[in-house]
Amino acid sequence: MADPMPDIKSVARKALDWPARILFPPVCAGCRRHVSQPGVLCGACWPKLRLLERPWCPVMGTPFTHHMGEGFLSAEAIADPPPFKRARAAVAYSGVARQMVQGLKYQDRTDLAPWMARWMLRAGAELIAEADVVVPVPLHWRRFFRRQFNQSAELARAVSQLGGLPFAPSAVRRVKLTRQQVGLERREREENVLAAFRVPEEAEIEIAGRRVLLIDDVYTTGATVRAVAKALKKGGAGTVDVLTFARVLPGDFRADESATI
Repeated sequence: MADPMPDIKSVARKALDWPARILFPPVCAGCRRHVSQPGVLCGACWPKLRLLERPWCPVMGTPFTHHMGEGFLSAEAIADPPPFKRARAAVAYSGVARQMVQGLKYQDRTDLAPWMARWMLRAGAELIAEADVVVPVPLHWRRFFRRQFNQSAELARAVSQLGGLPFAPSAVRRVKLTRQQVGLERREREENVLAAFRVPEEAEIEIAGRRVLLIDDVYTTGATVRAVAKALKKGGAGTVDVLTFARVLPGDFRADESATI
């Protein structure tokens, strides 16, 4: 005879959820219309989300229009090889994805981080399977003090929990208070983050010889994650992979876009 307890427990859990659902009904992660369950998009927002799918450049993760053959690299990967091994992103930085990033970053929508991280796990499955530790792109302490949270750390914490990986939020430090990247051209972004990051001596043991998964919210030109990856490798990391929620695709970059700081 089947054990009735699992059904009873399930009914009890649902009953306990009702007050919370009445007081805090789930809303669309994009437009905040009411939806059936937390973390989903409504019918109007879902078509506006572009998931990044294979085929893509095995290094940069930028999608190709059609399969180019095993090991085929994008022009960007060939012309300017990155200091990281691979980069992946869950969605294109447009439409509802932009709204979600800006909600997390500027409107304190930290509730979005676990749901955004689920899409990141899908896009970065091969990276997560090989990673030893998860590290977020850090904020300078002054900016963190003003904002009270780091959107990249919120995503990284969720990725580490969902992926069952150690989380090392202090493995790399931003030692230079840089200008915001928004409004800067590509070369200016690179100069802005030059020597801006360092692995403190006490944190070297966390990354020494390990495969680091570096997390950020948006990959724009790659200037920030390149600078952090260089600092991690200088600090002893074995390899560095990059996983972001969104990606500004080649040809879409505009200096006035809201992007990574």
